[in-house]
Amino acid sequence: MNATERLDRWRRRRAEHLAALPWLATEPAAARPVRYVAGELLAVDEHYDDARSAVSALGVSARDLTEDVPVPGVRRLRATGLDPLAATRRVRGRSGAGALVGPNHVLLGSPHEQGGPFGRPVAAQAGAIDAAGADAGVRVVVMDTGVWADSPLPPARYQVLDADFETVVDADGDSVLDSDVGHANFIAGVILQGSRRARVRIVKVLDSFGVGTELDLARRIARLDDADVLNLSLGAYTVDDQPPALLRWALERFLAGHDRLVVAAAGNDGICGAPFWPAGFAGSAVPWKQQVIAVAAHDGRTICPWSNTGPWVTLAAPGADVVSTYINHSDFTTGWAAWSGTSFATPHVVAAIAEAAGPAGSLCGAAKQVSSSAAAFGGYPAIL
Repeated sequence: MNATERLDRWRRRRAEHLAALPWLATEPAAARPVRYVAGELLAVDEHYDDARSAVSALGVSARDLTEDVPVPGVRRLRATGLDPLAATRRVRGRSGAGALVGPNHVLLGSPHEQGGPFGRPVAAQAGAIDAAGADAGVRVVVMDTGVWADSPLPPARYQVLDADFETVVDADGDSVLDSDVGHANFIAGVILQGSRRARVRIVKVLDSFGVGTELDLARRIARLDDADVLNLSLGAYTVDDQPPALLRWALERFLAGHDRLVVAAAGNDGICGAPFWPAGFAGSAVPWKQQVIAVAAHDGRTICPWSNTGPWVTLAAPGADVVSTYINHSDFTTGWAAWSGTSFATPHVVAAIAEAAGPAGSLCGAAKQVSSSAAAFGGYPAIL
C-alpha cells in the first residue's frame, strides 16, 4: 500500500468514525470543517443572561432546557434542537464579538486527522532518550490522548495520573490501530529527545481517535496551576473565525500575569488564513497573545503543503517524517515510529524553549529567542 492509499484509507476511517458519533454536529456551510456538540451552548457566568436570552429568542422553552455548571464560572445550556451557532450570533450581535458565549467545539488532534501525505505512522528504527535527564526544571504539560505505558518512553521522564493511562488500541474492533493511538507518547518523545531540561506530564483530553471537546480541554486548563509550558497538538475551526469562547476564558486564566506559554499546532488542512484554535490566539487581539506560539510544519526545505499557514503563525518546525517514541506493538517492533503533522512540529518548539529558558532568564524570553531564529521557511522563522 503506497502513501496515497494509506492516506485515503486513513481519511475514510476517520470520516466514518466521526459520522458515527451521534452527538457531533458539523456546520455544512463552513469552508472548513467546523464541528461542535449538538444542542449545547457554553457561557461564562458574566454572559449567562445574554446566552439565556438568545436561547429563549430561538424558541427554546424553559421546560425543554437543562443547565449545569461543568466547571466553576461556566454554565452549559442544553436542549434538543438548540442551535448553538445561531445563539452565538445573537449574543455577539447584541454584546459584541468578545462575549464569552459559544458552541462546545469538537477538537481533533493534529497528526493527519485533517490531511497530509502519510496518514498513519510507520515503523522506524529506535532512537535514544536520556533516561534520567539533567536539571529537568521546566514543567511541560502535554494535553492530548492518554499515554500507553507499554512504550519506549523512560518512566522517570514523564508523569501521568492513573486515569490518564490508555490500554485499548482498537476501540472499534476493526483490527486496525485507532488513529491517535500513541499520539501523546510520540509528542512526549519529541520533547524528551530535544531537551534534558523538560519534565513532562501527560493529561488526557482526547480519546484514542484524537477526538475531544472544548469544554473538556478548558476544564483541565482551568485547573492547571503547576505548569510552565502547555503543549496543545490539537485544535478546531470556528464558523466566524472568532476565538472559541470557553477556550479563551481558560487560557486567559492560565497565561495572564504569569511567565507561562502555550505552544500549539497550526493544523494540517493546507489552509492559508483561517485560524486554527488555540494556535490562532497568537494572531488575535487578546493581551496575552505573545504567550501563544503557533507552529507550522516544514520538511527541511519548505513549509509542508499540508501545513496550515497565515499571519497568525509564529514559526515553523520539523513536521515531516518525525521519528519518536510510539508504542510496543507487533507492527512496531522497536516501539518507535515515523509520523508527520503539525502535532509533531509543536513539541520541537517546546523542547527548544525548555533548553533556552535558563540562559534567557524567563520562559517568555526563551520564546522570543527561539522565535527569532535566523533560519526561515515560507517567510516564517524556523527551527531546524
